[in-house]
Amino acid sequence: MTLRLLLVDDHPVVRAGLRGMLAGEPDLEVVGEAADGEEAVRISAELKPDVVLMDLRMPGIDGAEATRRIAALDPAPAVLVLTTYDTDHDILRAVEAGATGYLLKDTPRADLVQALRAAARGATVLAPLVAAKLLGRSRAPANRELTPRELEVLALVADGKTNSEVGQALFIGEATVKTHLLHAFAKLDVDDRTAAVTTAIARGLLPPPGGRSRASHQ
Repeated sequence: MTLRLLLVDDHPVVRAGLRGMLAGEPDLEVVGEAADGEEAVRISAELKPDVVLMDLRMPGIDGAEATRRIAALDPAPAVLVLTTYDTDHDILRAVEAGATGYLLKDTPRADLVQALRAAARGATVLAPLVAAKLLGRSRAPANRELTPRELEVLALVADGKTNSEVGQALFIGEATVKTHLLHAFAKLDVDDRTAAVTTAIARGLLPPPGGRSRASHQ
């Protein structure tokens, strides 16, 4: 299956470089480009790409706000942030807006290609430095325990629900579900949904399969 990509960056040279980097991949097709956040939202709605490769700091609405609006589209493409900025503020804004991943512009070509494929599958993709920052924030002593909402989200994931279904069940946005999962991953020191559920069960935070009662949805 060919993955359809939208490149978003306010520098034409950067967009041209990315297009050239990805040109040799038979399963990746760049279907459009945008030079700012508003254009990215509009083109995403028109072209319905599978993945949007998003810069953060651009004229007009920035990448985080554009990500938030794109995540609200139906269908919503995955948004993979590619930026030079690695501050906690930038990272958290992008993740909370619904970004599937966050990479830095010094990411090797092979890693970027794999990240695009992973993002299209719905996997969370984080640069090592970004993952360390998120993990460091969640490893603070006051934040080590999972919150009741994080446990609710994990319980529904354990029942096989998608992020969208979890959001509907708890009356929260899909981007918020992703944020809760990222925080839970960091606190449990795991990298994916399956490991998070397994670890939570092993620690007695969730009942084992078969013994799980219906989650209370309030």
